[in-house]
Amino acid sequence: MAEQALCGVKVLDLTWYIAGPYCTKLLADYGAEVIKVERPGQGDPARRLGPFLGDEPDPEKSGLFLHLNTNKRGITLDLKSDTGVKVFKELVKDADILVESFSPGVMERLGLGYQEMEEINPKLIMTSISNFGQNGPYRDFKASDLILFGMGGAMYDNGVPERHPLKKGGTLIQFQGGNHAAAATVLALIANRLQGIGQQVDISLFLTQMGTIDRRMSYLINYQYNKEVSPRLGGRGLGIPYGVYPCKDGYFDLAGGLTFWSRIVNMLGMPDLLHDPRFSTPEGQSRGESREEFDAIFLTWLMQRTKRECVEAGQAQGVLCGAVCNTEDLLSDPHWRARGSWVDIEHPVAGKLTYPGAPIRMETSFQIKCPAPLLGQHNEEVYGALGYTKDDLVKLRERGVI
Repeated sequence: MAEQALCGVKVLDLTWYIAGPYCTKLLADYGAEVIKVERPGQGDPARRLGPFLGDEPDPEKSGLFLHLNTNKRGITLDLKSDTGVKVFKELVKDADILVESFSPGVMERLGLGYQEMEEINPKLIMTSISNFGQNGPYRDFKASDLILFGMGGAMYDNGVPERHPLKKGGTLIQFQGGNHAAAATVLALIANRLQGIGQQVDISLFLTQMGTIDRRMSYLINYQYNKEVSPRLGGRGLGIPYGVYPCKDGYFDLAGGLTFWSRIVNMLGMPDLLHDPRFSTPEGQSRGESREEFDAIFLTWLMQRTKRECVEAGQAQGVLCGAVCNTEDLLSDPHWRARGSWVDIEHPVAGKLTYPGAPIRMETSFQIKCPAPLLGQHNEEVYGALGYTKDDLVKLRERGVI
């Protein structure tokens, strides 16, 4: 197997919760040496977030933390102490990348701002992840996924027409922001290798929403040209049938409409509907009453079939369709299993668990070599490489520095 893409790249990880750790996880899983720095005694707050293995709260059993910190080495260090700052600056000397997700201004108050870091290591790439970026009127605002999804404009397009906008579930913005941060960091690394320069990469989670390719670009351009505000379609397109429908054991998703009407009729096995004016003409498919009348027919067909049977019937007729999968479905799906999309990892406390595998395939590929670190697991190894003895570490631990 070829060497991993980021093999030989050293990363210092001063991130917590989701966006920053997901950024550094991607770097680590593609070969970078990532050293995660956590607060002594407490660690990353994600350690206190569920789901927990066996529903037993434990800082070493958080499913979120275990997922986001594979392939990292973990150390503890108090950056609010003068000694902690001194030790961290020693680590910066031979690092390629520093990723941090503190509020803007915190790194400067600690004496670890980009200007200070650049003096120590001129080629350092420092990626800073925050809600609204390192400058601007909103710089110091607090935010959540709900707020960022709304302010970024994506929420306005989600929901039922003439009702209030809706947020997508989960922590989508955090993971999307972490993905943007990883990509931007690798771009800065390429510039470093080609031009010999370091730089600060400023990631605003707000801007990752405003400028994301997920419809936002086309909607923003449409407004600039036509002054049209994008509508909420409520998960239903212009054609019949379109969207998510219940079936015997869950939900079935498909895209129909006039272009595909004959395929829908064949899937249902109802040839009499092919030329039914309620559904077969543009005028018919645009009527709300037509959708209600079709749904009454379609739901009877759906509730007699499982989602897999619905998908098989649709695929046989070339219908764009799929099952709405839950977690159990994804874990057991033969396609994902065949592609190695899940990997089993042994953790010293949590035990053997199944984790998501590689999101991208290439020769210089993703590997999970070790689980998320225990709190302070690699203190002796990392600090020993800086010249600190075991006695030094005992004294630092007694003082609360590590």
